[in-house]
Amino acid sequence: MKLKGCVWKFGDNINTDEIIAARFLTTFDPKELGDHCMEDIDKDFPKKITAGDIMVAGKNFGCGSSREHAPIAIKGCGISCVIAENFARIFYRNAINIGLPILVCENISAKINEKDIIEVDAAQGIIYNTTQDKSYKTDKFADFMQEIVNSGGLMEWTKKKGLAKK
Repeated sequence: MKLKGCVWKFGDNINTDEIIAARFLTTFDPKELGDHCMEDIDKDFPKKITAGDIMVAGKNFGCGSSREHAPIAIKGCGISCVIAENFARIFYRNAINIGLPILVCENISAKINEKDIIEVDAAQGIIYNTTQDKSYKTDKFADFMQEIVNSGGLMEWTKKKGLAKK
């Protein structure tokens, strides 16, 4: 999986309530959730996104409640990938389950600037900043996790594998 996009940066401890506020939890529609993604941090965030853009954050991204709405909102607004120094565990798993690529990269928030253009090769574990002409190594997904993300999430992967009940 190779991705390329403009970077949108966030800091440490971005919680799921900041990613998608509780007042929008009446739906699971990705587009509707995406229209309100990060709204309490930056009310115009969803309007700034071009499909394929990439979110970069600091430590403990996705902390807080365990709602799946948060990664759905990120994916629904057009973000193709999230790279952070580390993730809250339940957010990490929820993101994989809905097919949102997320990568861990040490000190990434200090290395990449907002609006830099980066290329991500998730299979190789390489982030290339085309704006700065610098490369960084990232943790790679295990093969089965990469399959889940490439399939569009856990439900699609199960269907593809013939494991879903009919």
